[in-house]
Amino acid sequence: MNLKQLSHMLALSQTTVSRALNGYPEVNEETRRRVIDAAKRHGYRPNPSARRLATGKTGMIGYVLPTGAAVDIDPHFVEFLSGLGDYARSHELDLVLSPADADDQETTYRRIVANRQVDAVYISSPRPADRRVALVSTLGIPFIVHGRSEGLDFDYPFTDIDNEGAFHEAARLLVQLGHRRLALINGDGRETFAIHRERGVRRALAASGLALGEGDVCSLAMTEENGYRAARRLLEQSDAPTAIACSSLIMALGVVRAVRDLGLTIPGDLSLIAHDDVFPWLKPENFSVPLSTTRSSIRLAGARIAERLAARISGLEEGARGEVWPVDLVIRGSVAGAPP
Repeated sequence: MNLKQLSHMLALSQTTVSRALNGYPEVNEETRRRVIDAAKRHGYRPNPSARRLATGKTGMIGYVLPTGAAVDIDPHFVEFLSGLGDYARSHELDLVLSPADADDQETTYRRIVANRQVDAVYISSPRPADRRVALVSTLGIPFIVHGRSEGLDFDYPFTDIDNEGAFHEAARLLVQLGHRRLALINGDGRETFAIHRERGVRRALAASGLALGEGDVCSLAMTEENGYRAARRLLEQSDAPTAIACSSLIMALGVVRAVRDLGLTIPGDLSLIAHDDVFPWLKPENFSVPLSTTRSSIRLAGARIAERLAARISGLEEGARGEVWPVDLVIRGSVAGAPP
């Protein structure tokens, strides 16, 4: 079915149908839904070249993918893309990945915007005063940041979770249970999410006159092996922590392995709380001891980023609005009172 046939069937002009399919704000929501439902029912897909000529839009969301020997594509990224892709697919959007040198992503952003390859971009894993956010804000293309960057002198649109609040509540619970020596196995300490999580732990400890020791913070790529090595180093000390807050469910697998190898138990010798991005294939309740978690779905975050990008492309969302999602603290069997 072509555009003319679809328009005739709906008794609408071809211009109205095209604008409804491409998200123009002047088309009312009832008409938009009727057009989209009919297009899906009859298998209509607009010709990409014709759509670009008619609307000036590509129907594509861009992501600059850092590459190189030092870059690991981890399951958190894949889960986020799954959520983004689910929304994009159901709204006639495609995702374009543009590989770039990890140390020179700005050049790739300039190229894809200059070539009009995409309608919008998203930025992930932001760092303080992130140069990518500063650049893209000047390039005149809709964008969203997944996370936040501190130290910039302008506002920008973002979607983030309350990392500081989540780890503050986790650490506060452990202190309430009598733990006085806590450790944090964190993600990359250069990224804002990890900075916020450490800040939350420190704030909770300071409220009770406690502090993280110099060696009590491990900032690493979030892999099972790194979780194992960090836990071994912490737990083999003479004054080992009695509780650990961990930034990833995947790293927590390594912590559990280290505890077992050292002949210790959870929660008898060590209480453990980890952040859970809600992986369908790795559930905290299925750990040998059900794992307490700070819980937020990264797949839902991906879908929300796609939804907001689509709204910004169509003009339904403007400005520099930020979203911060609350995080649930889910208590399971991996926490208990501090050992005597």
